[in-house]
Amino acid sequence: MSAYPGQRGLRNPLKIARGLGSSKTGVHHWWLQRATAVALVPLSIWFLFLVGDLVPADYPMVLATIGQPVNAVFLIVLAGCLFWHGALGLQVIVEDYVHIRWLELTLQIALRFGALLGALACVMAMLAIWLAGTPPS
Repeated sequence: MSAYPGQRGLRNPLKIARGLGSSKTGVHHWWLQRATAVALVPLSIWFLFLVGDLVPADYPMVLATIGQPVNAVFLIVLAGCLFWHGALGLQVIVEDYVHIRWLELTLQIALRFGALLGALACVMAMLAIWLAGTPPS
């Protein structure tokens, strides 16, 4: 209760009348976004070192380096975390700034589909390079 009589805190009176409270899902979304951000820090640093090492390399050397199991797995995890983190962030933007219900739903579906499609494309490309093996020199 509030310290002032007759005042119901900061809640909207319509929300109090309807009995609508928190949907209890915001904390999960917040933790997922923080977890992907924390995972992206070492993965991004590793990626920058990998790209730095590949700057003077020729095409077969780049394919051979990416095709190494450790590098391929880390690149797949990096792509998954990047697309997931991006989708979570864009979801919040759409929820906060799009107020037309049908447009919000359409954008949310397109956002999820686009993130999934992008992540799958990256994973398939990495698997193709990894499973193809080292090209002949």
